[in-house]
Amino acid sequence: MVVSKLCKRFIEKNCSGGVIIINRVAKFEKVSLKQFINDWIDTFGNRPDEIITEIYNDIKLPVRATSGSAGYDFHSPSGFTLHPNQTIKIPTGIRCKIDDGWVLKCYPRSSLGFKYKLQLNNTVGIIDSDYYYSDNEGHIFLKLTNTTNESKLLKVKSGDSFAQGVFVEYGITYDDQVIGTRNGGFGSTGV
Repeated sequence: MVVSKLCKRFIEKNCSGGVIIINRVAKFEKVSLKQFINDWIDTFGNRPDEIITEIYNDIKLPVRATSGSAGYDFHSPSGFTLHPNQTIKIPTGIRCKIDDGWVLKCYPRSSLGFKYKLQLNNTVGIIDSDYYYSDNEGHIFLKLTNTTNESKLLKVKSGDSFAQGVFVEYGITYDDQVIGTRNGGFGSTGV
């Protein structure tokens, strides 16, 4: 078996005793406290640094719920309530170092989409590997809308999982010649 220079492959046994190959391609980290405070204030307005620091200290890194889960659960850094057709932007406090050739795709947690029609405003969040090196430390934001037409109120407590990220390998065209670099999130690549 040839092992890619970009990822580590681990052979593991699945629940039925079969052998599977798992690619280890990324590492979740917290953004710095300074970055989190700036982004939290930018999103929710001025709050005492002590309160934002408490929120930051309680941030959980994304994890899979089971050995068969594809998605890494993102936990809400603070509780929130969404009325029907209401939107919220969540600074997660999370960044992700991703090997080249891979992308992190973010979605609402399946049960919240099913029960409340919770949607990401950009449909699927795409976290590219070079976003990690942006001026904002690659801080992952998730903007959500409760699109229910059943008048359902969505309540998420601090620490509850509300979104999930899945790592996906991608390819490029044979004639690809891109040399540009990123600095930022939306619109940073010129679009």
